[in-house]
Amino acid sequence: MHCVPQHRPLRQRLAGANLYLVGMMGSGKSSVGRILARKLAYRWLDADQVLETSTGRTIPTLFAEEGEEGFRVVETTVLRQMGQWHSCVVSTGGGAVIRPANWGIMRQGMVIWLAATVELLLERLRQDPTPRPLLQCPDPVQRLQQLLAAREALYAQADVRIMQTGTMTSEAVAAAVLEALTTALQPPPHGDAQGPSTDLYNTFL
Repeated sequence: MHCVPQHRPLRQRLAGANLYLVGMMGSGKSSVGRILARKLAYRWLDADQVLETSTGRTIPTLFAEEGEEGFRVVETTVLRQMGQWHSCVVSTGGGAVIRPANWGIMRQGMVIWLAATVELLLERLRQDPTPRPLLQCPDPVQRLQQLLAAREALYAQADVRIMQTGTMTSEAVAAAVLEALTTALQPPPHGDAQGPSTDLYNTFL
């Protein structure tokens, strides 16, 4: 696997640092993560898949048997394991931002928030057969709104934010991420003692 030539400078500046994609369920973390990994010659990891493989249980089963808090403890263990690796694009679970311990792990790399409106998330989730334990309730729309409201300030702590629209393909979102990372990791001007700010808000309409 070889890095796309135009992204080699970015790969060199990343120096093996992991990329952690955060965002709500339906935000495209898995599809965008695969594309980013391919373009950067990184390894793509889906945190939920790694969790299921390591525990031998599905996400719905873990939620049913351990409860959400028990699931979050296992999730942190898995993230800690992945944090020991390098050159990975990690698509995290939607609630990974809840626990401070997870931020300690993700801050060793770059954190990218794939943001989207509730309407766009719902449109995507209706087309996705993946079981979503947190949406197994009488009013999934209200539940999704509540989850986003509770997590939004946490997602906002990411190094890079990409606001998606309904017309953006996964390729377009990945391109926006790469552009934002390139800007965030630019070397500081000569004589500037401070590094570049990575608090970016990128909106692509």
